[in-house]
Amino acid sequence: MPPYTAPVRDTLFVLNDVLGYERYSNLPGFADASPDILEAILGESAKLTENIILPTNRAGDLEGCTRHEDGSVTTPKGFREAFDEYRQGGWLGLAAPAEFGGQGLPYAVHTAVSEYMISGNMALLMYAGLTQGAIAAIVTHGSDEQKSTWLPKMVDGTWTGTMNLTEPHAGTDLGLLRTKAVPADDGSYKISGQKIFISAGEHDMADNIVHLVLARIEGAPEGTKGISLFIVPKFLLDVSGNPGTRNGVSCGSLEEKMGIHGNATCVMNYDGATGWLLGEANGGLKAMFTMMNEARLGVGLQGLAMGEAAYQGAVAYAKDRLQGRSLSGAKEPDKKADPIIVHPDIRRILMTMRSVNEAGRALALWTALKSDIAHRSPDEKDRQAADDLLGLMTPVVKGVLTDKGFEHAVMAQQVFGGHGYIEENGMSQYVRDARIAMIYEGANGIQALDLVGRKLPMHGGRAVQAFFKEVGDFCEANRSDEKMAPFTKALKKGLNDLQAATMWLVQNAMTKPDNAGAASTDYLNLFGLVALGYMWGQMVKAAQDKLAAGAGDSASFYETKVVTGRYFMERVMPETSAHLARISTGSDTMMALPAEAF
Repeated sequence: MPPYTAPVRDTLFVLNDVLGYERYSNLPGFADASPDILEAILGESAKLTENIILPTNRAGDLEGCTRHEDGSVTTPKGFREAFDEYRQGGWLGLAAPAEFGGQGLPYAVHTAVSEYMISGNMALLMYAGLTQGAIAAIVTHGSDEQKSTWLPKMVDGTWTGTMNLTEPHAGTDLGLLRTKAVPADDGSYKISGQKIFISAGEHDMADNIVHLVLARIEGAPEGTKGISLFIVPKFLLDVSGNPGTRNGVSCGSLEEKMGIHGNATCVMNYDGATGWLLGEANGGLKAMFTMMNEARLGVGLQGLAMGEAAYQGAVAYAKDRLQGRSLSGAKEPDKKADPIIVHPDIRRILMTMRSVNEAGRALALWTALKSDIAHRSPDEKDRQAADDLLGLMTPVVKGVLTDKGFEHAVMAQQVFGGHGYIEENGMSQYVRDARIAMIYEGANGIQALDLVGRKLPMHGGRAVQAFFKEVGDFCEANRSDEKMAPFTKALKKGLNDLQAATMWLVQNAMTKPDNAGAASTDYLNLFGLVALGYMWGQMVKAAQDKLAAGAGDSASFYETKVVTGRYFMERVMPETSAHLARISTGSDTMMALPAEAF
């Protein structure tokens, strides 16, 4: 099992020194997680991850889940015990509303601890992640009765939740779905149909599973305008509110998957199952997007978490593996060879992973903080500005961090050489697990189209212009600081490339939509590089301020930040130019060949 240590100090640096966590103490929940309590929470979550969650990862991959003849599913060895520890610690309800039994702490704190736990065992934490998304949907769209009925047991982890969208013939195009809902006399509905790729659809770790299911009420309009969302529990509740009669929903089979073997990815069959409308009739997509947007940020976090776990494994191996001699002379002459960490190409891999991971962590926490402001600030303008940026950054966080997470898993595997191809060393599991994050909750190509087609023009481009201004203002404010010059210059160049790409889309996409589609993936990645670069600008500024004030024993930590940030600006940030060049070619060559030529 590869080693993993939760990056608590790095998280605290980002939250406290970079993002100014204490400035938000006036917002609900923040006062309950003051800096000293925040540090304690992160420390406890690190212990849970390293001692309880991480040891289950290997077994989960090897054993997978087992479906029995009666449709029940058994999770791998150690999963139930680990989930019980997680549940009893109140971790599932960390950021959930206190009125339903949660702790009401900031989403930024939830994001920080979730990164560690996902690194420990991504498949296990998916059971909790789907539940948290379902909680958010019910909190936002449920009636008072639905909230009081379902939320307390979901918040404490006694019951878990799922989201049921995909059908065999309908993936991203949800307007094609066929699952139907027939009204019953008592106000409920009878749900019939089949859903596929349902993560955590059936398992043995909770007393009940609350499925949120998209279906079409009989007589509803065709397409997405006729879709509704329903609460469909595994067990119907008795008069005391406890699980009673089994509902007409079952796991027909488990998908045989490339990775995340420890999570039960189910084919779910609904045979006249009893369900209750969540939100308005024919308003299912609006309600489901509450869950999906949270899930997309969570999947972006999965990309970061896998990339960090893979990076740490690669570093440990690179320090231990002896192979060849340093090009500049033997570094350990008393041994037959030097550790491979002395070789520039190994350093290239490790520094690339490290520099992107650290910026990715800052981006995830910055976005989570925007969510807190959007939902908790008493100032309407602050809420609106934060919500604008949250919407803009959601496809970027999901798409870019999962792309990078998979790339980093592959890069870490490369550090191991042949040993990376051997299952027992753990790198291949990271590769297989990280790959799904690029696909589910909207494949990354869809995220790119969402960014270009929906998020850029939304509200007349208000969000993207605010982002451009924020990054530009940062560069201008630090332009005269000689120590910041290498960082602001590179960031400004990336921002100029992003603004040029945006202008190209404005001028060329409306008259020829294929230009937008052809540019979208490059634009997403260009946007992501600038966002990551902006995070590095802020981190380096904070680190240099600490050094200037006299960092004492912490000096090496801040000096390492500066060097890592410089690497990003010199070796990663220049990729913005290549993305701009590709965007500017348009779609002509891409779309020129007839289908039969392929």
